[in-house]
Amino acid sequence: MAKYTKVLKDSYFDSVTLMSLSAKVKKEVKAQEITVLMATDMNKDLIAKVGLSTDEVVNASQNDCVIAVECGGDPKEVVEDIIKRLSDSGNKKKEKKEVAYHTQAQVYKDQKPNMVVISAPGKYAAREARIALENGKNVMLFSDNVSIDDELMLKKMACEKELLLMGPDCGTTILNGVGLCFANEVTKGNIGVIGASGTGLQEVTVLIDKQGGGISQAIGVGGRDLHIEIGGLMTMQCMKALDEDPNTKTIAVVSKPPHPAVEEQVVALAKTLSKPVVLIFIDGKPQEDTGNVYFCSKLAQGACKAVEITNGKLATSFDLDEDVLKKLDAETAKLTPGQKYLRGLYCGGTLCAESLSIARENLSDIHSNLSKGAEGMADPLKSEANTIIDMGDDFFTNGKPHPMIEPSIRLDRIVEEANDPETAVILMDFELGYGSHDDPVGITIDSIKEAREIAAKAGRYLVFIAYICGTDKDKQSYAESKRLLEENGVIVTNTNAQSANLAVKALKGVK
Repeated sequence: MAKYTKVLKDSYFDSVTLMSLSAKVKKEVKAQEITVLMATDMNKDLIAKVGLSTDEVVNASQNDCVIAVECGGDPKEVVEDIIKRLSDSGNKKKEKKEVAYHTQAQVYKDQKPNMVVISAPGKYAAREARIALENGKNVMLFSDNVSIDDELMLKKMACEKELLLMGPDCGTTILNGVGLCFANEVTKGNIGVIGASGTGLQEVTVLIDKQGGGISQAIGVGGRDLHIEIGGLMTMQCMKALDEDPNTKTIAVVSKPPHPAVEEQVVALAKTLSKPVVLIFIDGKPQEDTGNVYFCSKLAQGACKAVEITNGKLATSFDLDEDVLKKLDAETAKLTPGQKYLRGLYCGGTLCAESLSIARENLSDIHSNLSKGAEGMADPLKSEANTIIDMGDDFFTNGKPHPMIEPSIRLDRIVEEANDPETAVILMDFELGYGSHDDPVGITIDSIKEAREIAAKAGRYLVFIAYICGTDKDKQSYAESKRLLEENGVIVTNTNAQSANLAVKALKGVK
């Protein structure tokens, strides 16, 4: 393998553009490694770890772009091709004559926004969020790696000013019908959802839509909001706001189990509100409904409860029909002795957490990078027994695009799992909607076929089960995505919980 690294001086490109381009070119030329990143300290460390650093990279500034390639052909040609693509991209932007602002002050002078979306490196993000709040703007803080102290400071400021501080690490929000970052196209309605999780918020809004309900607002608050250090500040701020919102009839809150002291405060507040509140705490302890407060431990259960309370009925049933169950039995019968384990490969962290919860209740020897202790993984790159992985975790996305944006990292893992003679079931999620890959199912089909071929050559079979988080209004086409998966032998379910339960059923049927 030959290596070549080039530094483009004073050439800024946004991280999503660079990550998507590097993944696309890597697949086209079948390179060992392609890294296209801005020369921040963290990215320079990443380039060094993959063995592509040079003295020029070490001395590069954060305004420089680094292109590093290791491949079997001529890496210089690959680098020059990437430079040309970046140049073409820049020229297209110039043709559009877009106005480039360098500070928030410049934006506020020309425009009158009331919402600011921040996606800057963590060490700068808190400062930019503070400036926005000081100027009376609501903030969606997409950035991660913001300290817990900065988050607390920003949320206290937001609460004092009666503003939203969504995040940090907030990936999903729908405000007044407009989806921000990762979000699905859902029907407008009168159910307001608050989420301390991105794909959990997506799943609940999608299932509400499918049950004949609609969304007034869907507000992400960041995954740490219900931790003891933050105390649920933004969750409770949003609960009060939705209680006063004339367009909201029912409130739903989605989260992993809060800290007990914070949960107590959230429940106490919910009881004082004038509207029914559905608390969806994934893997939470069972609690009895009380007054206007309803407790659910699964996403689909919570979505159905919110619609039932609001509309008095559900539009459709999420029950699996007999044909799906018969197909599962037929697929399971093809497994060979020794194939006994589940491999869950998830893009969505909350969907992964829900499936882990279901598997934990029914299977032994479970491992996940979401778990600690005995259930944890010594190496997230290597599956062990029944393994359920969040491939959107920072471990996998450091310097690389999230698999919801660019699924390549999961495509390789599908093939890798097929080489393990103990793999029986591969379980996956697909997220449609804004921000996600233009065709997450289509780009995965070749890897599914390759995995099946690997298993067949070894005299084995693989059962594939998938859930598609999306609506028939999403740009990627839910119907076409489902058709393509089923055409290639994948069992598709109606909810994420169903896919996990089917995987468990499949393994219990293994002899």
